[in-house]
Amino acid sequence: MNSGYSILPIATRIFKLGENIFDFIYEYIEPLENDVIVITSKIVSLAENRTIPLDEVDKTSLVQKESDIYIGEMGYGCHLTVKHGLLIPSAGIDESNADGSHYILFPEDPFKSAEEIWKAIKQRWSLENLGIIISDSHTSPLRRGVTGIALSHWGMRGVKNMIGKQDLFGRQLKMTQINVADALATAAVFAMGEANEGIPLAIVRGSDVEFVANTDKNECKIPIEEDLYAPLLKFQ
Repeated sequence: MNSGYSILPIATRIFKLGENIFDFIYEYIEPLENDVIVITSKIVSLAENRTIPLDEVDKTSLVQKESDIYIGEMGYGCHLTVKHGLLIPSAGIDESNADGSHYILFPEDPFKSAEEIWKAIKQRWSLENLGIIISDSHTSPLRRGVTGIALSHWGMRGVKNMIGKQDLFGRQLKMTQINVADALATAAVFAMGEANEGIPLAIVRGSDVEFVANTDKNECKIPIEEDLYAPLLKFQ
């Protein structure tokens, strides 16, 4: 049983386009064994030069190009899309927390990025157990505001399977699984903020996540045809 964990938000200077993300993390973080480091996807994208000048592209065309599945226009000038297995507005393309002249795109391969950061940090500090989460914000249908989500994770099990466990009355759970990666991302993103806080990094310390050497990239994802809300997603 988890006896409680803490979120340590880490304020930094502004991360620059094309900057080395490893040096940046080393500058601010000294991880301990069993830590989970949460990194906002924006600085990963900036490190990988995943930006496009606003004056070089029409945003609608860019969204359609970046989407894995483009569903269509929605409210507030956004577009409903699927990107990296997430149902998310505008393929995750962001104009906030940029310099006002660029669109910031999602990392090309978020799990590869998380793995590379995981390997570098483990080696530098000789750690056995370490988790990495690359986070973003998203909206939920019929809920006001945004919460955090794990765009990718590495070094930890992202889903805790409770099927077969017993509830308080001894009945077996038949469907329950806990999305650990998204839960920790939500807690960390709340501590990191959404505006001018300047906190792109956070450490989750004292959690009872299961650390693994081989991460399953698809464990948090559900194929559309198997999703509980599939009847609402008749767009193919």
